Amino acid sequence: MAKLLKQKKMEDSAMNNRRTFIKKTISGSLAIGALGFPLDAIGASKTEKITILHTNDVHSQIEPFPSDHKTFPGQGGIAYRASIIEKIRNTEKNVLLLDAGDIFQGTPYFNLFGGEVEFKLMSKLGYDVATLGNHDFDLGIDNLVKQLPNALFSFVNCNYDFSKTALKDKILPYKIIKKGKLKIGIMGVGIELNGLVPDKHFKGIVYQHPIKCVQKYADILKNDEKCHLIICLSHLGNKYDDKEKVSDEWLAQGTRNIDLIIGGHTHTFLEKPISYKNLDDKTVIVNQVGWAGVNMGRIDFSFEKKLKKNSVFGQTVIVDKKSSTNEFFL
Repeated sequence: MAKLLKQKKMEDSAMNNRRTFIKKTISGSLAIGALGFPLDAIGASKTEKITILHTNDVHSQIEPFPSDHKTFPGQGGIAYRASIIEKIRNTEKNVLLLDAGDIFQGTPYFNLFGGEVEFKLMSKLGYDVATLGNHDFDLGIDNLVKQLPNALFSFVNCNYDFSKTALKDKILPYKIIKKGKLKIGIMGVGIELNGLVPDKHFKGIVYQHPIKCVQKYADILKNDEKCHLIICLSHLGNKYDDKEKVSDEWLAQGTRNIDLIIGGHTHTFLEKPISYKNLDDKTVIVNQVGWAGVNMGRIDFSFEKKLKKNSVFGQTVIVDKKSSTNEFFL
């Protein structure tokens, strides 16, 4: 009995250490089986897997918070995030790195360099796609245009009409990326800028209704482009007491053909990804990981031909020194 108790304590200790390293936000995997395509269509002989890493509302937090910070002691920072991303890329074959907006504003790095530092560091981390948040317009359209060459990744937004601005043709409605046998469509959607950003800083941008625009491009990605997985990078906000205000909750339930919504704007620390049913009664996963880069989201989609089902596993990785030096568990 003493031996068993000792072993149990050791197991509990190991589990506690693991929990401090990675907070599991879904217990095991959540079978969804509703992505809407047969595995035969991609010629998968066994399992096709895509690992999606994501951030939102980093707000120019380049360095970790101080070790004596009341809420996030020693958390965040580009260097720790880079180390974690590198470890995952060394473990997983197909990895996407995405951001849901508000890259700018919050520390002197932005005040002094106008976003140059943020874009250059994100490029070094190998971000694939990002969308725009309201704070990314805080120094105006001209500043954003000036900084875009520093971003070696694509920006997507489908509900801002940029045609009468210097951002015309510089922001895509969607981006398609191939990973292994999977074809992934990624679109972006943004919140109404009026009232959040001074008028002169977004002059000429025409806001269009998010639901209508997202549905238009989700249909294109699904039916015309034949994407296997469709992701929406949203800077609308997770959910609101005002049910008339468009949110990720609205977006998930009021559209079809979207598989994953990665959110931002409300700085919501979700304990686990949320699962909604769309207009076709199929599952949509929604996630958001707070702000300032203290957490990074990880969503793994697996398409298993043998079992004839699709599954998704989500977890939140705490970005700190401990996480950046430990091994990952899945």
